[in-house]
Amino acid sequence: MGNREDLLTGAVKCLKDKGWSRTTVRDIAAAAGVNHAAIGYHFGSREALLTAAFVQAMDEWGTKIGQAVAASLDPQATRQQQYQAMWREMIKSFTADRPLWLASLEAFVQAEHNPKLRELLVAAQREGRRGMAAMLEGVEEDAVDEASERSLGGIQTALLSGVMTQWLLDPEHAPTEHDLTIGLRALGARVGPETPPEA
Repeated sequence: MGNREDLLTGAVKCLKDKGWSRTTVRDIAAAAGVNHAAIGYHFGSREALLTAAFVQAMDEWGTKIGQAVAASLDPQATRQQQYQAMWREMIKSFTADRPLWLASLEAFVQAEHNPKLRELLVAAQREGRRGMAAMLEGVEEDAVDEASERSLGGIQTALLSGVMTQWLLDPEHAPTEHDLTIGLRALGARVGPETPPEA
């Protein structure tokens, strides 16, 4: 691999091992096996590299979730079974990849005082919404339109963030995939059928 790829791999490892705030440029350089000056050359800053690494880790996570769901399902599985299987794999990840999820929360807090980091995370969030919509619709990301990204991708991303927070804080009482299905049905009943916009 080239230095850029090595740095991304090293930064992903550091995010998983140490989290966002405790990862230094020297940590990343050591994990990547390159000089720390390469971070500035290839990415401009630690924050830009960690953001790129986080996006890469989330892409890898999405692929892993998709493969795990596909492997666990009967070909005749219903859409509900597929959705619950997806959540089952996501919930496993909240424990298995806990440092990575905690790193995402750290990054959001730091972005409040770092406009450049905020800009990078906004772009990553939009990409994440598109990825969520693509996963649910069973299509490639470039086939997802803006409306689906904002609606389907947006609500699934909101659910992911909220459920993840509950599992990180209180796993004993956090919702299961079955609880989520029941809750979404109840929420859908509250929202009701689509109505035409007011004139």
